[in-house]
Amino acid sequence: MAGEAAVAFAKDNGERFVEELKELLRIPSISTAPEHVGDVRRAAEFCAAELGQIGLEHVRLVETSTPERQGHPLVYADWLHAGLGPDGKAATTVLCYGHYDVQPAEPLDEWKSPPFEPEIRDGNIIARGAVVDNGQMWMHVTALVALMVAGGGSLPVNVRVILEGEEEVGGEGIAAFVREHGEELKADVALVSDTEMLGPGIPTLCVGLRGMIYTEIEARGARTDLHSGMYGGVAPNPFVALAQIIAKLKDEDGKILIPGFYDRVQAPTSDELNAWDALPFDEEHYRETEVGSTVLTGEPGMSVMERTWARPTMDVHGMPGGFTGAGAKTVIPARATAKVSMRLVPDMTPAESFALYKTYVDSICPRGIQLEVRLIHSGDPIVVSTDNEYVRAATAAMRTVFGAETVFVRGGGSIPIVGDFVRHLKTPTLMMGFGLPDDNLHAPNEKFHLDNFHKGIETIIRWMTAVGA
Repeated sequence: MAGEAAVAFAKDNGERFVEELKELLRIPSISTAPEHVGDVRRAAEFCAAELGQIGLEHVRLVETSTPERQGHPLVYADWLHAGLGPDGKAATTVLCYGHYDVQPAEPLDEWKSPPFEPEIRDGNIIARGAVVDNGQMWMHVTALVALMVAGGGSLPVNVRVILEGEEEVGGEGIAAFVREHGEELKADVALVSDTEMLGPGIPTLCVGLRGMIYTEIEARGARTDLHSGMYGGVAPNPFVALAQIIAKLKDEDGKILIPGFYDRVQAPTSDELNAWDALPFDEEHYRETEVGSTVLTGEPGMSVMERTWARPTMDVHGMPGGFTGAGAKTVIPARATAKVSMRLVPDMTPAESFALYKTYVDSICPRGIQLEVRLIHSGDPIVVSTDNEYVRAATAAMRTVFGAETVFVRGGGSIPIVGDFVRHLKTPTLMMGFGLPDDNLHAPNEKFHLDNFHKGIETIIRWMTAVGA
């Protein structure tokens, strides 16, 4: 069978696939950094070249820049010759999604090896982007390689591939492409591998994601920086103002204090809560090995799963401005900024949530301070259906590869394009990821367990073969 031949090819070429992944990981495709615009394009070109070499067609870069914004290109490719399926109907079309952009690597001094010089240690590949998402995206590419070779230049399904370079900055380019050129992405199912397993050896499908709004609050006081000895006590201090504002956004129990913020929160069903309670989860192990704090915080009376999968959050990520160098400089800065995000859950919307937040922040602005509250990017929360043949094929494939039954979880993070696929394209989406909770995604020493990389390739091969049959 072609599927078994493809699995055998993937196993025989596993080391080659890892070396190819290393080449991609050496490219610092940091989409948030203007100085890396060229590197992001280089990563796009690397992916496009590989897709063309596989035998996919219509491979091209899709530009996303506009007069208003610097964008990063999409990579598109397809192979649409599967013809009719065994039942005489049109063969299934699979849309494979991934992103080749990565987060900044800072703080650099916490990496045990340079973030863009991938190393293999303890059965893991270590590099920025190893698991989010270059490593998992590369599983799709290598699965297609194996299927194409085993099929003599043919695939068991029609395939469209869309890769983006802006996922880490909100995905504005691909969202516009979906709205304006959705017919080019028409498919029966979308496959996304940008999530994680519940734990080692536990095959997992993610069925829900939180949305988000990412914002900046800029506080302005005096016209220019002032000496605190001469003007301290009369000049408004933007940092103090931001601290006062932030302190009023959330109470000590983790409850967000923005009026009306919880009005549209959709609670998980009792069946879902019962299923989460039955998952193999050790809270103390999670606290010690994943979080690394002395205690877990958040709303009392709720499980870790409920707090991280089904409740909104508010977090502060940084407060740039003022003097941060060595030694002392007694300056009252003229302006300061806080970067603040909120995770959203069904049925919250980014537009309404941001409006509530902005209105509240403006209402608590301290005297003498001028505020600007900016929305940087946003994404909708999403819960996907599990009652379809694609999910059943996935659980069967993972059972074969991992020898265990699949668990269904939600994710606390956000993948904005999933909502676009479901809402704009009406395409059911399968979120089948192979990362692990301790893979340090977005953190120093990001890793991807190589056994999961190889098992992920095999799972995708078996899933596509089953879907094609």
